[in-house]
Amino acid sequence: MVCVQVMSARPLLRPRDVFAVALGNALEFYDFLIYAFFAIQIGHAFFPAGDQYSSLMLSLATFGAGFAARPVGAYLIGAYADRVGRKPAMILAYLMMGFAIVGLALTPSYATIGIVAPVLAILARLAQGFALGGETGPNTAFIVEGAAPHQRGLMVAWQGASQNLAVVVGASVGLVLSVTMSQAALDAYGWRIAFLLGAVTVPFGLWLRRSLPETLDAAGPDVADAGESAAVRVTLRGRGRILIIGLMVFAANAIGSYVAGYMATFAQSELHLGPAAGFTAVLVPYLIGAAAILFGGWLSDRIGQRPLMIWSSFANLILVLPLFGLILSARTAIALVCVISVMAVLSGLTAGAFYTAFSESLPKRVRGRGFASIYAIAMAAFGGSTQLVVTWLIHVTGSEMAPAWYLTGANLIGFAGLLLIRETAPARIAQADLGPADFISRRDGALG
Repeated sequence: MVCVQVMSARPLLRPRDVFAVALGNALEFYDFLIYAFFAIQIGHAFFPAGDQYSSLMLSLATFGAGFAARPVGAYLIGAYADRVGRKPAMILAYLMMGFAIVGLALTPSYATIGIVAPVLAILARLAQGFALGGETGPNTAFIVEGAAPHQRGLMVAWQGASQNLAVVVGASVGLVLSVTMSQAALDAYGWRIAFLLGAVTVPFGLWLRRSLPETLDAAGPDVADAGESAAVRVTLRGRGRILIIGLMVFAANAIGSYVAGYMATFAQSELHLGPAAGFTAVLVPYLIGAAAILFGGWLSDRIGQRPLMIWSSFANLILVLPLFGLILSARTAIALVCVISVMAVLSGLTAGAFYTAFSESLPKRVRGRGFASIYAIAMAAFGGSTQLVVTWLIHVTGSEMAPAWYLTGANLIGFAGLLLIRETAPARIAQADLGPADFISRRDGALG
C-alpha cells in the first residue's frame, strides 16, 4: 500500500518533457545514421580503392566501427544515469555526440592528408558510438519512470518513433542534396553539408534537455545503500530470461532497421535506380514506420503488449521473402517503397510495445545501464555488421535475395524471443483474474 502511494505521488511527465527527450534522441540518431546514407560518398573521400566494391566495404566497415564503442558507452553512461540521474546522463551523451559529428564533418579527405584521414574518421565514429550507446537507456528509463501507467506504452514509443523520424530527416537531406548537386559535388562536400546540418541543432538539443526534471528517485529497499556491485548483482539475479529475450528481439530489430536503411545503397548498387530513388525508398517507409510505432505503443496500453508483438512479428516473419521477391521482379522505385513500407508497419507495431515491456521488466536502480547495455550489445553485434554482411553476401552468392534471407533468419530469432516474454501492461494484467495483492506485486516487480 505504501508503494502505491509513493508511485501515485510522483509527478508525471508533461508532454513537452517527452517531446524534449524524443527530439534530442532524434537529433542524435540523425547524426549517427546520416553516415549510412552517404556511405558511397564517404568511401570516395576517405577510402579510395581500385574498385567501388572495396571502397564501399571500407566505408561500411567504418560505419560499423561506431557500434564497437556502443556497449562501452551504454554501460558507463547508463551507470552514470543510475547513480547520478537520467538528466545529466542524457546531456552528457548529447554533448559528446555534438563534438564527434563536427569532428567527422571537418576531417580532410584522404587526398589532402593521406592515411590520417581514415584514422580520424574511425576515431570520430567511435566517439559517436560511445555517445549513442549511452543515449537510449537513460532516455527510456526517464520516460518509463515519469509517464502515467496507462500511457506508458505510447510515451515510450516516442523513443522508437523519434529514431525513425531521424532517418526521415536524414533521407530528406540526402534526397535534396542528391537532386540539387552533381555526383562530383556530393563526393567533394555534399555529404559534409548533411553532417553539419545535424551539428547546427546541437545547441537547441542541449537547451531542451537542460529544462527536464529528474525521475531517478531513491533506490528501492533491495538496493538502497548496497553499493555499485550489489546493484549489478540485483540486475543479474533472476533476470537472465528477460536479458536473453531483450538481446534476441533487439538483434532482430537491429538487422531489420539496418537492412531497411541499406535500401538507399541497394537501390543504387543493385537496382541501378539512382540516388534519389534510394533516398525515397528510405524516407517514406520510415515515416510510415514512425506512425506505426506510435500506434503500437498506444494499442499496447489498451490490449496489452504481448499479443500485439507476437502477431505483428509473425506476419513480418512470413512476408519478408515474398515481398522482397516483388522488389526484384518489379525493379521500380514504387515497388521498393511499397514493400519496405509494409515491413516498416509490421516491425513498428512490434517495437512500439517492446521498448516498454523490456524496460518495465528491469529493476529501476539498474534500468539505465541494463536497457542500454543489452540494446547496445545487440546493435554492436548485429546492427553495425548488417550492411557489411549483406553487401558481402550479395557479392559472394551473386543473389540479390541475400538481404531477404538474412532478415528472415533475424526475424525468426526475434519471434522466438517474443513468444517467451511476459505481459507487463496494466491494462492486460487488470483483465486477468488477479487479486489486488497479485496485481500490485506483479506491477511493482516489473518496475523495480
